[in-house]
Amino acid sequence: MPASKTVKASLPQQTAEKIRQRIATLDMKPGDKLPTEPKLMSELSVSRTVLREAIACLKAEGLVKAKQGAGVFVSEPEQKLTSLLRNSTQTLTDTIESLELRTAVEIEAVGLAVARCSLAQEAEIYRCYDAYERKVQKGESAEQEDFEFHLAIAKATNNQHFVDFLEVLGQRTIPRARLREEAGLPRDPEIDKSLNREHKAILDAIEARDAEAAKEAVRVHLNNGCERYRKLMRDIQRAKS
Repeated sequence: MPASKTVKASLPQQTAEKIRQRIATLDMKPGDKLPTEPKLMSELSVSRTVLREAIACLKAEGLVKAKQGAGVFVSEPEQKLTSLLRNSTQTLTDTIESLELRTAVEIEAVGLAVARCSLAQEAEIYRCYDAYERKVQKGESAEQEDFEFHLAIAKATNNQHFVDFLEVLGQRTIPRARLREEAGLPRDPEIDKSLNREHKAILDAIEARDAEAAKEAVRVHLNNGCERYRKLMRDIQRAKS
């Protein structure tokens, strides 16, 4: 299958890489403190949201750690995951393979979320679903809201490892709009509508506290995501020919 199309790194990924380079260039050691959030925002010319997403990626890698009230400090990276987590340049095949990995993790995560989530966490999942639906109804891109819906489910597991995993891998597997734009393809509102229906099936199963139905709904949703990217790959190849 052709896979020559390269995915451009997102702004949070680019920011995370700049911070990695800063740590390496300044030969920062475990325990050294990074500049304050306002200073990094100014130096890197990014928003607070972008910077926090970048720091979340670095935290998930184990490269930095946050201390409440003290700041962010350099730590030892988790070597076994470094090559995966630092991979900021992807082909479409990489995106599909990452989504397959995400599927295996999220199926188990939603089962735990059904068993463990509090009423407040369930309400947050609903809020994220509603935010996505509003964007779809307006015909606007909803990739961030898509990611936040999945992240809310990960948080409802009450296991931080699921959250860290998704913060690193999740947004790498939702580059629909950017890929279509780079290939000169128009947005497809029907995709967002399909995603909305799939999210609703997940939401309904969580509300019913039906773990098996929730797992199946996530399986269907992410497997469909793989198929959508395979179709996008074919569309891009046709647009290039």
